[in-house]
Amino acid sequence: QVQLVESGGGLVQAGGSLRLSCAASGRIYSIHDMSWHRQALGKQRELVAGITSSGGTNYADSVKGRFTISRDNAKNTVYLQMTSLKPEDTAVYYCGANIVEHGFGYPRGYWGQGTQVTVSS
Repeated sequence: QVQLVESGGGLVQAGGSLRLSCAASGRIYSIHDMSWHRQALGKQRELVAGITSSGGTNYADSVKGRFTISRDNAKNTVYLQMTSLKPEDTAVYYCGANIVEHGFGYPRGYWGQGTQVTVSS
């Protein structure tokens, strides 16, 4: 079984920085795309940033220039460095990944449990 575990959330003042981590574990054969999403209270979950297995990235317009997604393939871990945080960045942040498990010939989508990020004004 595969698990994604996020860490690094917390409370920060506007203008501050946080770094989120998400580690995948279990019977992993390979990991394809990894991504970060967020869901604010009363809103739909939205894509924040994504990264391919070869390092290609994409970002939501609202975070371009402030957030950086990266990954360490040797550690099966994806990171989200968040800078110049704003109150509107407050949300539960979830990591997602498309993972091929040993014994399966195709990738399946997995989600982490989420980590709260709160930005105070």
